[in-house]
Amino acid sequence: MSDILCLGEPLYELNAQADGLFKAGFGGDVSNVAIAAARQGMDVGLISRVGDDPFGADLCQLWRRENVCTDHVTIMPGQETGMYFVFHGKDGHRFVYRRKGSAASRVAPEDIPETAVAQARVFYASGIGLGVSKSLRAATFHAARVAKQAGVTVAFDPNLRTALWSLEEARVVTHDLMRHCDIALPGLDDARQLTGLQSPEDIIRFYHDLGAGVVALTLGGDGVIVSDNQVAHTIPGTKVEANDATGAGDCFNGIFLANYLCDGDILNAAKTANRGAALSTTGYGAVDPIPYKSTLEKLKEPQT
Repeated sequence: MSDILCLGEPLYELNAQADGLFKAGFGGDVSNVAIAAARQGMDVGLISRVGDDPFGADLCQLWRRENVCTDHVTIMPGQETGMYFVFHGKDGHRFVYRRKGSAASRVAPEDIPETAVAQARVFYASGIGLGVSKSLRAATFHAARVAKQAGVTVAFDPNLRTALWSLEEARVVTHDLMRHCDIALPGLDDARQLTGLQSPEDIIRFYHDLGAGVVALTLGGDGVIVSDNQVAHTIPGTKVEANDATGAGDCFNGIFLANYLCDGDILNAAKTANRGAALSTTGYGAVDPIPYKSTLEKLKEPQT
């Protein structure tokens, strides 16, 4: 039984450095979330596939090191693991992907371990999984329905990638999935495109109206607004020397879910995740800078 069971596509990362070389690492939003939650002490599992290539082998080693359960990760002979490159410029970071036909994109509804999903405390997925392929999309919907029917909390980040599909299609499919969602974890820029709304308050209401009991709307460096459909709390951004925001939203999600599962306090969970996501931007890559629970405990705000 997992505290959090994640479904999606892991990726191998090559992150451009100032000297012109690339720093090897790991990514894929759901894998990042799984690792972030595991570093907070949660029992976390992953549902996915990797190719029988060095990149897939390295990802499996990573998950073993990070105590992420791989019982439902399959190594597929003759298939490839997706990868992406990160480039940095004055306007932030830019992604270039090489993932078409990846092993994870071929996950289908019949590959979903229904018993494991039904026994988890939280099932987590994202909009990237919906956009990568129709097969993974169908698998994500199936897993969300299984979770919902079993009374498992469904958490979802719309995580829009218009390189994967059109905005019009993303709006329809993402909102359909979010009708199964208990915890919505949108980012402001993505939510503005998907909903057509501009104000954070209107966006939060939109996701509550779709069915989410908890909405945590991340605002990038400006912090987060978290709402339980009764009260909304605004938490300002944590000031840091940011170098690379790759995976910061995923880091927030993993830390938020881990802390929320501990005591059900959305304000404390959002504050802790806000600090953790900010810290993750001080390094390079999606995984290496994710903080551990011990680091975040040292940075806790004093009780007043």
